[in-house]
Amino acid sequence: QVQLVETGGGSVQAGGSLRLSCAASGLIFDDYAMGWFRQAPGKERERVSCITYSGNTKRYADSVKGRFTISKDNAKNTLYLQMNSLKPEDTAMYYCAAVSRASGSWCPPSRDYNYWGQGTQVTVSS
Repeated sequence: QVQLVETGGGSVQAGGSLRLSCAASGLIFDDYAMGWFRQAPGKERERVSCITYSGNTKRYADSVKGRFTISKDNAKNTLYLQMNSLKPEDTAMYYCAAVSRASGSWCPPSRDYNYWGQGTQVTVSS
């Protein structure tokens, strides 16, 4: 069965960095575009970033542009999110998600993603 497992979350001070990883199994990773989402308590889930099947094209939310970098290693079946210059407003549960090539869109709305991880908590203190 398909599994997405996020790791790398934690507690940091503002201005610090974290690197999230999402290890995928049970699917052909090259055939899936990936996304990182986050959800803070009392807020709606928002997309942070998305990346194409090959990893060549990326998209970022305005709130993280210039600070976060998404990458995809198809040889290792792993998705990454490098987060620098963290702010307290980045505090949230972070999720990775996979959408198949068959869907026709590499960065669709969250409802169209096929698989989700369980999430990893990121807490940024001021």
